Amino acid sequence: MTVDKDAILRGRDFTSIPSPAYVLDTELLDANMGVVDRVRRETRADIIVALKANAMWSIFPELKKHSDGATASSLAEARLVYDKFGFKTHTYAPVYTDCEIDEILSYSSHITFNSLSQYARFKDKAVSAGVSCGLRINPEHSTVKTDLYNPCNRGSRLGVLAEDLTALPAGVEGLHFHSLCESMPEAFEATLEAVERRFGKFLDQVKWLNCGGGHLMTHRDYDVGKLVEVINAFMGRHPSLRLILEPGSAFTWDTGCLVATVEDVVRNGGVNTVMLNVSFACHMPDCLEMPYKPAILGMHDPQPGEKHWRMGGNSCLAGDFVGDWAFDDGHEPVVGERIVFRDMIHYTMVKTTMFNGVTHPEIGIFDPSSGYRCVRAFGYADYRDRMS
Repeated sequence: MTVDKDAILRGRDFTSIPSPAYVLDTELLDANMGVVDRVRRETRADIIVALKANAMWSIFPELKKHSDGATASSLAEARLVYDKFGFKTHTYAPVYTDCEIDEILSYSSHITFNSLSQYARFKDKAVSAGVSCGLRINPEHSTVKTDLYNPCNRGSRLGVLAEDLTALPAGVEGLHFHSLCESMPEAFEATLEAVERRFGKFLDQVKWLNCGGGHLMTHRDYDVGKLVEVINAFMGRHPSLRLILEPGSAFTWDTGCLVATVEDVVRNGGVNTVMLNVSFACHMPDCLEMPYKPAILGMHDPQPGEKHWRMGGNSCLAGDFVGDWAFDDGHEPVVGERIVFRDMIHYTMVKTTMFNGVTHPEIGIFDPSSGYRCVRAFGYADYRDRMS
């Protein structure tokens, strides 16, 4: 059953929630878990949680119920999986170092190496530690339009090209690719075809294939049935292969908000800017990096001639703003009013900074049965202790 997330959020009283705050809504999270469980139930694929998208460990107990493991991209993430999920992780990092590899291996059940030289350098340690080894491959196929998020361009530093992998090195038990970013199942299907075309001769020589992230199966427009068909068809062609998907965004896609407050309204040169107690640069960096314009509850893209408002952040970066929006009911913003940015749980908290020392939003959970609960607040000591 499809859940109307917009209706759920419109029914929440955000004036009772502290600002600024990232707020995860358990009802929205439950809806996503239902989708993930369907894919797990209707296929033989493993669906694991990618910490690079969301490392909010206060919800790990819930994610653990609806996943088949977790994946880490650094020593810190691997340790957090071990500490808070309670098991060893699938690990991939673009490069490993002598000073970290032993500890990384101690927290890992699987490890993927980005290059043949990294594998040759650390394979003996990995084998001795009983960790299953894999190689990242570059299928040279991706539908990702933004180069910043596209790892499959020719010349990419990520993954081994087919032309450089004439034979599978001894001890390699798996292959790993990552080519998607908030993608639909048709993109995944096309990528699997590219993998089979370029690396098919190795698929019956390995035990597992990690298909990386970017499978946005919890998006309202995602065809989950199509994903199930694609997975089952591929596994039918390779029945001995363990297939692993590690969606990052999908687990917490549209499960919560960043609650901000209007602190001022600036009218300058014909531009109306709502000044907030949050920062795009510090608290929503993907809005400037990708870039993209987030949805705001109760606002819409302005029509020609409609009065509209730019949202301005509270850092001193000149470009700390995104716009424009119009209020659904046509009112003008007032100081103290809440501005609620949608879908701010994945790839936000994990990428925030304390630039300028601006107040960092607290992290909270809203449960319809018990209300709002703060799980982490930030203060001066957090800023001070990151500095020297």
